[in-house]
Amino acid sequence: MLALDRIIDAARAAPRSIVLPEGSDPRIAAGARRAAREGIARPILLGAREEVMAALDGDARGIAIEDPATSPRLQAYAEALHLLRHAKGMDLATAWRRVREPLAFAAMMVRQGDADGTVGGAVATTAETVRAALQIIGLAPGAKIVSSFFLMILCEDYHEQKGAYVFSDCGLVIDPDAAELADIARAAAHSYNAMTGEAPRVAMLSFSTNGSARHQRVDKVVEAVRLARQAEPDLVIEGELQFDAAFVATVGAAKTAPGSRIRGDANVFVFPNLDAANIGYKIAQRIGGAKAIGPVLQGLAKPANDLSRGCSQDDVFHMIALTCAQAGRTLPVAMSGKIDSVWQNSRPAAASLGETRAG
Repeated sequence: MLALDRIIDAARAAPRSIVLPEGSDPRIAAGARRAAREGIARPILLGAREEVMAALDGDARGIAIEDPATSPRLQAYAEALHLLRHAKGMDLATAWRRVREPLAFAAMMVRQGDADGTVGGAVATTAETVRAALQIIGLAPGAKIVSSFFLMILCEDYHEQKGAYVFSDCGLVIDPDAAELADIARAAAHSYNAMTGEAPRVAMLSFSTNGSARHQRVDKVVEAVRLARQAEPDLVIEGELQFDAAFVATVGAAKTAPGSRIRGDANVFVFPNLDAANIGYKIAQRIGGAKAIGPVLQGLAKPANDLSRGCSQDDVFHMIALTCAQAGRTLPVAMSGKIDSVWQNSRPAAASLGETRAG
């Protein structure tokens, strides 16, 4: 069974309440309607009721609609947000204004336990989506950075090599240092294990394989491998590796060192920076025909996920399913020291929030 089918089945087994702040967007409405119809979630769409109903074509069966501008939850949310952020200079009036914003309202619903997770980003930027999640939902215990991954699925007849793969970090951290890259690798490994139930084999990608080139950018990848192994000695992680050595068995056999445990069969690919990762996943999606689901966030206390602004209604449906599975602890977001179906955590670089929209 495909990893995506497992995720959908896990969501269907324990449907969760997922709040979608961009409820009047037709793609969001269509994805939510399908999620309700197939029994994988209890969607909550935010927005003016008449606008949301229009997006739903008048069919709101199984879907709750809430308008942040008029909700009876406003006072409680404003007071809770003020308490949370007053040390950062937020007064009560500012908190009142903030919780009327759909992204902030959705994050408060999750924080207060009125929803199990949130999915946004079809209209809002990654910076806006992640900032609301960080400031309101917050980091998971022990988290250092928030990063992201795409679940890449190769399942078409023309794919010679089929399966589910993780590409990370394709959406947030612009230029991680070695320590951050090690954290991203560990988070991506846990994400893969949690989604598929299979052991991750992590390839740390570069333009060099096993010392074939010398450069400080290569040195960063090598150091990240060392740090990741130091933190998790049982993790199968190798690098630096070129993509072909990590993905093609014959190339891996020719290029990698004797004794390599990854000889063209990596299932987790960690890119050295956001340029490479974002370009790489889009090439795989648009030229290679891979199904790309994400970006999925890693490192938050509760599930909050981002969509690409180019997303389709199918993308919305799949992200709802994944967020339900996350919330149901099939894809947990807490930290673990071992590969045991638990995600490690991370923090976004400030530049990532202010300057990028990588979806």
